Amino acid sequence: MMAGMTGEETRTAMSPPIRSSAQDAELQPPATRAWMTRVVIIGIVLTALNLRPAITSLGALLEEVRDGLGMSGSFAGLLTSVPPLCFAVFGVMAPRLARRFGPAAVVCAGMVAIAAGLAIRPFAGNTAGFLVASALALMGIAVSNVLMPVIVKRWFPDRVGSMTGLYSMALALGTAAAAAVTVPMTRALGGSWHAGLAVWAGLAAVAVLPWIPLVRARGTALSRDAVSAPAPAHGVPSASGAGQEPSPLRITRSRTAWALAVFFGLQATAAYITMGWMAQIFRDAGVPAGTAGLLLAVTMVMGVPLAFVIPRLATRLPHQGPIVVALGVCGLVGYAGLYLAPAGGAWAWALLLGIANCAFPLALTMVGMRARTGAGVAQLSAFAQSTGYLISIPGPLLVGVLYQHSGGWGLPIALMAGLMIPQIVVGILAGRDRTVEDEAARRR
Repeated sequence: MMAGMTGEETRTAMSPPIRSSAQDAELQPPATRAWMTRVVIIGIVLTALNLRPAITSLGALLEEVRDGLGMSGSFAGLLTSVPPLCFAVFGVMAPRLARRFGPAAVVCAGMVAIAAGLAIRPFAGNTAGFLVASALALMGIAVSNVLMPVIVKRWFPDRVGSMTGLYSMALALGTAAAAAVTVPMTRALGGSWHAGLAVWAGLAAVAVLPWIPLVRARGTALSRDAVSAPAPAHGVPSASGAGQEPSPLRITRSRTAWALAVFFGLQATAAYITMGWMAQIFRDAGVPAGTAGLLLAVTMVMGVPLAFVIPRLATRLPHQGPIVVALGVCGLVGYAGLYLAPAGGAWAWALLLGIANCAFPLALTMVGMRARTGAGVAQLSAFAQSTGYLISIPGPLLVGVLYQHSGGWGLPIALMAGLMIPQIVVGILAGRDRTVEDEAARRR
């Protein structure tokens, strides 16, 4: 007992150690920990549902928005490039904001920004106002994009594959739902594209709710040190390094980080071209607007089952290169079909391109696998996503320019197919079994 008292006195005399957030969670009663876990899962799912409707709902109504705001084809291409630009600019801020305010608070604020931006942009009255309101919503999406892998790694360190799959599946479901129902919902609301876009603000408002108690709760795995403390192995909190903040990695010295960033950028290019332009490609081929929206939804909904399967498969493989190749081949076949018979084989091309778009959950999974610590995941996630989204900015814009000046979709589709080749190459490099911490240390 005296030894215990002496130890307590010694700990009191010294500066109190900083517990990792996972250690704090372990000190909570079992019922409290179970409640926190359920709320975290609900928050992750609702957040993921809101990370793409701002984009795919606009893609489904792009022609109406262009006519309503008097946009040219080139400016519409610029509009489809705004999401990756915002993701690159605002995403890099996410780790710093999370260290200061906590990941839960940042994601909660992100959901508020999405709700506000989506509610404002249809009624802004002009193109500039539409862009500013869109940027507000995309800012919320950007910080949440970066912090989701961090939250998954921190709270579910032994279930990165399955939780990333759940998150990716919900993201794909939200993406597909917005693509599928925006046009019919717009008709049901009187045919106004303003109402058809604004209605998605309600879903974002709902996603704010689960984060509020997590922001207020003390000692959860979403507290401020969640971004800096080392991630525990197999769900067991690590005492080592609990009182130390690890030095930031020289992430740019890691070849794997660069490969993952380029892979992320090229898959994002394909995804945002698809979300922004694919419905228009089908409409120009003679497919009715409602059917074109459904085809886009099919492309997006393929991510629902595959986004759950692919991350789980990826975590079981020592090298994720074979998955990268399989997804790339599906993309190449889909683009070839879109060029040769866009209307005749529309459903088949939509399915194949939907499979190819599952490079996104694979990239998220590799972010969690290519770093050992929570701090490493935060840095790698911010670097890969911000750099990747910068890389993806020219793609949708270039498609709009090529479409307007060539008068058809041949050149844009050739561009999409051509970008799939380097995506496969860098994806194979990013899929090698190594960590950014080891590479950064070796290159010092």
